[in-house]
Amino acid sequence: MSNRVISSRLLEDFWAYLQTEERAQSTIEKYQRDILSFCRYLEGQAVSKEKAVCWKERLLRAGLSPATINAKLSAVNGLFRFLGWEDCRLRFFRVQRRLFRQPEKELTQQEYRRLTKAARASGQLRLELLMQALCATGVRVSELRYLTVEAAKRGRADIALKGKIRTILLPRKLCRKLLQYARERQIVSGEIFLTKSGTSLSRRQIWREMKSLCRAAEVEASKVFPHNLRHLFAIVFYQNFNDIVRLADVLGHSSIDTTRIYLLTGGDELARQIERLKLVT
Repeated sequence: MSNRVISSRLLEDFWAYLQTEERAQSTIEKYQRDILSFCRYLEGQAVSKEKAVCWKERLLRAGLSPATINAKLSAVNGLFRFLGWEDCRLRFFRVQRRLFRQPEKELTQQEYRRLTKAARASGQLRLELLMQALCATGVRVSELRYLTVEAAKRGRADIALKGKIRTILLPRKLCRKLLQYARERQIVSGEIFLTKSGTSLSRRQIWREMKSLCRAAEVEASKVFPHNLRHLFAIVFYQNFNDIVRLADVLGHSSIDTTRIYLLTGGDELARQIERLKLVT
């Protein structure tokens, strides 16, 4: 047990392993943040089950939600499994399935349209089109690179992620906008959403640009982040077609339980549904 010290070499080996497992870059970065946080807690001491449990309890005392803690435990458990330290793995908190989304996270269609309008008014045409592309297709921000000139011409994009390939259909109006944008910027092939230097936009840059619209659009900052556009796509799709199986395929989910999370709406709607039961006489 005394030789179970997490060295820089072990961490580098684990990061490389995650790459060979073809984990998404965003997943790898999340694992790195959480594992490095655990390492800072250890302060160079050897890993033990007792220390790992104390770290878990410290996260709970810090006021983090069980779901957030479970995500951190998943990262650390992944490292323990890689190193063969199975006896140090931690139990997850059992979390009751949520019935509704937190109001401060629920982005409405009206708020989305105000965001795109604010981007256009401020001359951020790339950002306006990027948000429309995310919201109209339901792709992850890491999948934007598959929205290429060729995909816009075909009207569909083949997305390879997490060992799976899925084909998504692109709305005709979006294709016209993408191709016009590409022509204006002399992009003849490949990715459409690029920086001035011709490189792919980073998740952090997209996040920062979207946040800059909050005040002008009069939308709470807690609602404005790229992944929320994917949630909005899911909600609008389901409201229109009531087909969760097809929606799961479009989003690239292997489990409908994951898709259900995307369909959670605010507590106000659930409260209205309960009121309509009229069970209080």
